[in-house]
Amino acid sequence: MSRERARRRAEREAEQARERAARQRRVARRQRRRALVRRLTPQVRRGRSGRLARHTRGERAAIVLLTAAAVILLWTFVDDLALRIALIALLLLVLPAIVVIALDRRT
Repeated sequence: MSRERARRRAEREAEQARERAARQRRVARRQRRRALVRRLTPQVRRGRSGRLARHTRGERAAIVLLTAAAVILLWTFVDDLALRIALIALLLLVLPAIVVIALDRRT
């Protein structure tokens, strides 16, 4: 009787060992596959990125509105079309320097 129980227990333990090994192989395969997918997918940066990301929404709105106001003033008070275009181009060229000076940080 005890030999029979020992034999069944040995069979049961052997079956559990086989199942455990198979489960470990599946888990390892799944981890390798996930690591491969993680390596191949590009990293997506969350949030804002680029030049305007360093400014708050209010700062960006102020930059745009003040630039638009300056362009409107130039268009209103300067009569010569070539001079208007040249001054607007100059304004757009020096705008990054103006932003750095006004907001005390680099763009």
